[in-house]
Amino acid sequence: MNWFTILITVIACENFALMLVMIFLEKKKPQTIISWLTVLTFLPVIGFVLYVIFGSGLSIRTRRMIKNKAISEHDIIKNIDGIQTLEQAKQSALTLDDMEIVTLCYNYGSYPCPGNKIKIYNWGKDKLADLKKDIKNAKYQIHIEYYIFENDATGKEVMDLLCKKAREGVDVKLIYDSVGSRHAPRRFFKKLAKAGGQVAEFFPPFMHFRMINLKLNYRNHRKIVVIDGLTAYTGGINIRDDHMGKHKRLTPWRDTSVRIEGSGAYPLQNIFLDDWRYCKKDNTPPMIYLENGTFPSPKICGDDMVQVISSGPDSGVQKIKEVFVKLITNARKKVYLQTPYFVPDDTFISALRVAVKSGVDVRIMVPKVPDKKSVYLVTLSYLKEMAELGIKIYLYKGFLHSKTIIIDDNKLSIGTCNTDNRSFGLNFEDTAIIFSETMNSEYTETFNKDLKKCDEVNLDYFKKKKWLTKFLQAIMRLLSALF
Repeated sequence: MNWFTILITVIACENFALMLVMIFLEKKKPQTIISWLTVLTFLPVIGFVLYVIFGSGLSIRTRRMIKNKAISEHDIIKNIDGIQTLEQAKQSALTLDDMEIVTLCYNYGSYPCPGNKIKIYNWGKDKLADLKKDIKNAKYQIHIEYYIFENDATGKEVMDLLCKKAREGVDVKLIYDSVGSRHAPRRFFKKLAKAGGQVAEFFPPFMHFRMINLKLNYRNHRKIVVIDGLTAYTGGINIRDDHMGKHKRLTPWRDTSVRIEGSGAYPLQNIFLDDWRYCKKDNTPPMIYLENGTFPSPKICGDDMVQVISSGPDSGVQKIKEVFVKLITNARKKVYLQTPYFVPDDTFISALRVAVKSGVDVRIMVPKVPDKKSVYLVTLSYLKEMAELGIKIYLYKGFLHSKTIIIDDNKLSIGTCNTDNRSFGLNFEDTAIIFSETMNSEYTETFNKDLKKCDEVNLDYFKKKKWLTKFLQAIMRLLSALF
């Protein structure tokens, strides 16, 4: 037996072993297995290395630790007077269709939180201005968690405010994602620790060498701020200059975030604490958070009800995706979706197909100027399929980073979750489901304004693409489960 035969045999055994691991241990979806087998077949040695870094799932130890540190939202929030139970929500003015959404979210761990005042931001500078005010006015607690917290003008401005509040005695806790914030040196975050705040890095690399991180593929993509337990932010806007519209190529940068004042801050506080307890191996008894003001008594700040859904690779259920699917299939009038990346799975595609074939007005808006060309090729491939179904497709003239869904006249989703496999299955994400005719109407008006800055494209647009583009789209779509 010569060396070439031995090499081929070793590679075949290696691929077969990985296939068994994917099927029986990690229980990956068939589409993901096919994608990895394609990589392993054409790039046998490199593919193995890529799988170890990007493909292997979270270890049993990591999953168990995340689960053990998590606080059940039901255990905490059910003990706060003034929060609605599922039975109380059923007695409200919500329709039967809406109660199905509420019940699904509840069974996935999210209480219906009434009495909120909602403010939507469509531009990073507007959100940053209010965020700085809220940080300055914080009396006892600031919890802040970002996928990207950059060491640039925007990041330094926010960091200086956090350090100032920490020196004043405010409890400041910051979580940053190791991958998303990789360009910010650790000394940048140590400034806050020296000022009296606390800092945690989500999934830090081995021995702090950022080039050696076996959890590189799993990212905390959340953007959460909770001020004094009753004012919270989430959405797509990170702490970085380009999210403030300072990127020359990706201009204009259109994004969406939301400020929630009221009991809707509780689930975001809960999500933050889950992440914090995991990162810091914190064993604080959950009831302490009720005693120390982390979950203060709720105030009626407005008229809107909110439910916040979180998901991540530590769970066997893609909760946010399933809530999105339910929202879409329950729609009666319209489904308006904005996302920078559109790489849906068969379940999501089926939901959109059912909606449009049922007479629902379905529209999808993505950027015309992409930030990730490989993902954009896949996005265009799937958009062609959507156009074939009769869904209206719009390309925003700039970079659209919003992650929003408008459903009928009274429901709106704003969060951190893109419409792609990575967000649904690999990232730690959150999204706020807002039940409000007022907010729905306001953001529908924003969507219509965005339409004026879009090119509407039809099936001919996709058919006219060059053969090389179509070839690359086919290849990238085959690998789309890995993005």
